[in-house]
Amino acid sequence: MSKRAIVINAVHKVRSSYWFLPTVLALAAVVAAEFSLYLDQNPSSIFNVWPQAWTTTQVDGARATLSVIAQSVLGVAGVMFSVTIVAVSFASGNFGPRLIGNFMRDRGTQWSLGILIGTFVFALLILRSIHSADDTDGASLQAFVPHMSVGIAMTFMGVSIVTVIFYVHHIPETINVSNISSELGRKLRHALTDLIDKRHDTDAADNLTRPDRDADHEICLGRDGYVQTFDERQLTTLAEKHDLYIQIAQDVGSFVNTYTVMLKVWGDIKADSEIPQALTDCFVVGSTPTEDQNLLFVVQQLVEMIARALSPGVNDPYTAINCLNWIYSGLATASNYKGGLDQARFSRVIYQTLGFGDIFEHGVVQVYPYVKTDPLANAHLKDTLERLLVEMTPRADADIVRDFLNKMEDDDTPDTR
Repeated sequence: MSKRAIVINAVHKVRSSYWFLPTVLALAAVVAAEFSLYLDQNPSSIFNVWPQAWTTTQVDGARATLSVIAQSVLGVAGVMFSVTIVAVSFASGNFGPRLIGNFMRDRGTQWSLGILIGTFVFALLILRSIHSADDTDGASLQAFVPHMSVGIAMTFMGVSIVTVIFYVHHIPETINVSNISSELGRKLRHALTDLIDKRHDTDAADNLTRPDRDADHEICLGRDGYVQTFDERQLTTLAEKHDLYIQIAQDVGSFVNTYTVMLKVWGDIKADSEIPQALTDCFVVGSTPTEDQNLLFVVQQLVEMIARALSPGVNDPYTAINCLNWIYSGLATASNYKGGLDQARFSRVIYQTLGFGDIFEHGVVQVYPYVKTDPLANAHLKDTLERLLVEMTPRADADIVRDFLNKMEDDDTPDTR
């Protein structure tokens, strides 16, 4: 598999996990504990800035303090983890399971868990280094209390208290429906601006004539699952190196099976060549779709929230209206930012490029059957589309919005026959 594709997929999985950041902070706590103990054992070091007046803590007091810190912090971390799982379960059950990844990627929760676990590890490692003069049989060891390390542990405990306060405030914020929809909306707008910037930075297509015949080869990935990402740079390099034209038949986010044609290739590929394997290695297939290179996945999450909000069991039109506002913001960006979503220009690697019509289809057309049954949401959708039509840069995309508004007018007109 392409190394770059592997890295992209690995980064996405790491960001969507609860274990990475807490693990890093736990390892950092190990390093910090060893360094702190070294300074306590070498008071003449220039890095040891602990005042002599603060070295009055006795062995029993230091042990008791660190024991309380370690026990209390670990207990609170367990409670925080339980609360996090409950919040994720609540949000996925009420707003849709596709949103789980957004909660898993939440940095506030990851940092909160990581700080408490790091504090526990630091306190535990310092605790084991404390010993009194009679700790060993017959050995003439002096009592050792790492005063600086104990002070640092107490500082970490203070940070942990602030972290708990932050976490108690943060969890309700993460499951607030307005915050969820706004995060998705901003993510959609950011993805659109990045995509448009990328297309403007793409060099113009070369003068090579693309074949107008059927493809010489059709290549399957040989794997089942969702296409999560692909390495466009490596595909282009292979195409130029072997004088090939490549068409990606399935979009990122599509579900493929072993026999689904993924690539159509024009050019000479020998039967024993390693080129087909090199081409398929540029793709990452997984069990779930992801947001990476799949802008429509964000739109689908907003649509799912609208569908659930307007279901008979929930009947929450204002949540649907909130999500419609963010879809409207994305459509305005797709139409107006730097001239809108023009077609990308590629020479040898060809794939279906995202346009304004695709976003409109997934964000408005597909959600309309749910919206038209609710008077408030239906009226708001009509109003936002009329505003969008006025704000759009004069282009062919306006016809898409205008035609859909006409359809809405026809649906609202009672049948007099």
